[in-house]
Amino acid sequence: MKAMIFAAGLGTRLRPLTNDRPKALVELDGRTLLEIVLARLRTFGVSEVVINVHHFADKICEYLAAHKNFGMRIEISREDVLLDTGGGLKKAAHFFLADRESVGRDEPIVLHNVDLVSSIDLARLAETHKAKRALATLAVQERETSRYLLFDEDLRLCGRCLGRDATAEMVRPSRHVRALAFSGIHVVSPRLLGRLSDLGIFSIVTSYMRLAGEGEMILGFRADEWYWRDLGRLEDLEKAASELKQRALGAP
Repeated sequence: MKAMIFAAGLGTRLRPLTNDRPKALVELDGRTLLEIVLARLRTFGVSEVVINVHHFADKICEYLAAHKNFGMRIEISREDVLLDTGGGLKKAAHFFLADRESVGRDEPIVLHNVDLVSSIDLARLAETHKAKRALATLAVQERETSRYLLFDEDLRLCGRCLGRDATAEMVRPSRHVRALAFSGIHVVSPRLLGRLSDLGIFSIVTSYMRLAGEGEMILGFRADEWYWRDLGRLEDLEKAASELKQRALGAP
């Protein structure tokens, strides 16, 4: 199984830690965020990864070389201009399409932000994705966020909104919708790569919205039972360090 790690962001909310390094090399409990994500992916059978880079790109390359790519096949996708998640995936599409056998089997591709830590079961996520023959399956949770994705009774994407009380942007009609928070972890079919029609800089969520409106199967995967934390801010790093220590000690 192959994966892409989104690691090209500037990490401005993590300053001053990112004044001299990319956010991928910020440490949590003595390990870089990049190492943590690579280790999780490897645990679930991922052996080939493409990583998009921009801010302090050379430092990521040097770090990976010094650690012999952590025993994985890793390719770097350099972005002279930040392309956002959709543009970044589109630029790196060749990494996934080169293996025709894998594409023919519709082998799932894992997409994972570098600045988060979780215990979400990636195998179950991929299994659900394959069983439903979805174009994309997004790990989502019931929690507070500034941006919600809206799903119908079958967990098919039908819209989004900024805050629970904001006016919803709907792409599919649904009598009942669930507002859920996207985790930054998703599994997609290689078929998606040929459907990314936007150009330049664009969010993959924008593509998901368009494709859902066109009738494609864009699904949510409920991940409420697993631990998850965004690591985009300094206070989030501190909370995660404390939470992970408690989990290691068996505390509630």
